[in-house]
Amino acid sequence: MIPHVTINQRDIAYDARAQQAALSVTVHHRDGGTEPSLLVMDPGQVELYAIQLDQAIARRKAAQEDAAR
Repeated sequence: MIPHVTINQRDIAYDARAQQAALSVTVHHRDGGTEPSLLVMDPGQVELYAIQLDQAIARRKAAQEDAAR
């Protein structure tokens, strides 16, 4: 069982020939073990996650601004 996966602090690789982006991640197992892996995304997935991350960043910024008031 895998409880979660974390993103590694590395650049995203893009393979133009395969039209895929690859994000380095670490897979965490319940027994405490970890292993490196890749999250491979097609162009549509990259665009979707870019939009969703932009929205999450905007919500975080708005929450910080509200908290500062």
